[in-house]
Amino acid sequence: MTTRTPLLDETAIARALARMGSEIVERCGGTDGLALVGIQRRGVELAYRLKRIIDRAEHDNIPCGKLDITLYRDDLQTIGPRPVVGETQLPDLEGRTVVIVDDVLYTGRTVRAALDECADFGRPRRVLLCVLIDRGGRELPIQADIVGKVMTVAPDERVDVFVSELDGRDAVELVRGP
Repeated sequence: MTTRTPLLDETAIARALARMGSEIVERCGGTDGLALVGIQRRGVELAYRLKRIIDRAEHDNIPCGKLDITLYRDDLQTIGPRPVVGETQLPDLEGRTVVIVDDVLYTGRTVRAALDECADFGRPRRVLLCVLIDRGGRELPIQADIVGKVMTVAPDERVDVFVSELDGRDAVELVRGP
């Protein structure tokens, strides 16, 4: 039997994103040369929310883009002969501080693929990783710089992030069972 345990509700997600937006600006010393890049799917929505938070607070208009890492995955052969590839649309990354945004950090393989793809589009001055949830369980030496919530999640459990733009609600849930 599958059980779902709420971890964050709409208000908690909004608070976490507000804090994360402030932390991005603080760690980057302002918004000059800053760009946000969301990893498809929910990372894109979170990146655009962070952009709105930062733009409003800093009276700026920082560039924001989206990245589909499908063709950069190290398990592409297991997906099948015709993987569905989403859109990659990036601002100029050359010489910028790029903040890669994702919903959940687990093994680190998605982030590795995102770093590889970003390198094909330019040479950022610096790259930071920003995730809403760091669930532990790394298989690669990748660590988030800015995190909404850190938790330890068993390998047989998963964390589901819901965003209103795609799912009709904002929530984070821990899922146990098949």
